[in-house]
Amino acid sequence: MGAVTGSARETALTIIFRYLIRQIMISMIAVSTILLMVFMSGRFLKYLGNAAEGEISAGVLFSVMAYRFPGFLELILPLGLFIGILLAYGRMYLESEMTVLLACGVSEGDILRQTLIGSLPVMLVVAAMSLYVSPWGMKQVEEIFNEQRKATEFELLAPGRFQDFTSGGRVTYTEGLSDDKRELQGVFIAEFGKNGEGLTIITAETGTQLIDAQTGSRFLILKDGGRYSGNAGQLDYNTTEFEAYGLKIVSGKSGTKELEEGLSTGQLMKSDDPRQRALLHWRFSLPFIVPVVTLLAVRLSRVNPRQGRFFHLLPAMLVYITYLGLLIVARDALADGAVPEWIGMFWVHGLFLALGLWLQFGPAWLRKRRLQSAELAGPTHA
Repeated sequence: MGAVTGSARETALTIIFRYLIRQIMISMIAVSTILLMVFMSGRFLKYLGNAAEGEISAGVLFSVMAYRFPGFLELILPLGLFIGILLAYGRMYLESEMTVLLACGVSEGDILRQTLIGSLPVMLVVAAMSLYVSPWGMKQVEEIFNEQRKATEFELLAPGRFQDFTSGGRVTYTEGLSDDKRELQGVFIAEFGKNGEGLTIITAETGTQLIDAQTGSRFLILKDGGRYSGNAGQLDYNTTEFEAYGLKIVSGKSGTKELEEGLSTGQLMKSDDPRQRALLHWRFSLPFIVPVVTLLAVRLSRVNPRQGRFFHLLPAMLVYITYLGLLIVARDALADGAVPEWIGMFWVHGLFLALGLWLQFGPAWLRKRRLQSAELAGPTHA
């Protein structure tokens, strides 16, 4: 009979813990999706501005965002899990579900233990993103940007926009672009002389790109247009009409810029550069955020029904912001050599781990100490 009862209790606990984890994961996915949309939209708008200015081609925007996705995910998931626990458990406290569970023999330690087990897959995903996938993605972004730096004006032209490719030396505009991007329609080019003196304006009905087979030089062949040159405010200007006019296209400088974020974890482990060592510590720190914020969130999710559903979110978010802010400060201090590497960034994790343990077990320990003191003091007063 006892074995049957024990088996039934184990089954009931399994169902309860699955319910708890499901509630957390639903909230975490919803919150993470919203946060990803916000952060990725901001970054996408920045890249869109770069494309509008002619710095990168609009065709690579979605590829860049796809490769940047793991880098966003490694930062968003711990925050999403933290808020997910606060929302899920906070609702259960308000609706007295937690009270019923505790009354049925489910201890706070059981809830904490199962929540930590449920957060383990999130920790593994963040570790994979931080140590392997995100650096690989940044390496691909680096290669895309380096290719874009080698692109010519012709390849980066976008119809309907004035684009400056030479830091103010030449402004180009085209009304339209053929589907194969080989012919321009309605071309307008303004070239400024050295020191800003003199202005040359070229207009043409169409323009095509010509590559010299021997030298590899590229030219923009303009057809049916005119060339106007002179100085602003003066009447001495030259006008030339042409059927065909060649203009050399200058390619960008070869892209050789390397991003530290694109270095693999293995490369960082072999490096002696303080900045790269700090980046290595940062990558190893991100997965450890998950169990620490889980410990904090389980305790901070306790809500008094009289306080309202979202009353606990503000102090909890302040704790999380302080945690992440101290990690960033520790990373910068490590990069500057102000902190020894053997200390690294794990002192921040230790500090907030201690805070989480105190919030979880400190009040019960204090109550136990007071009861012991009262028991010892009772006979003396008698």
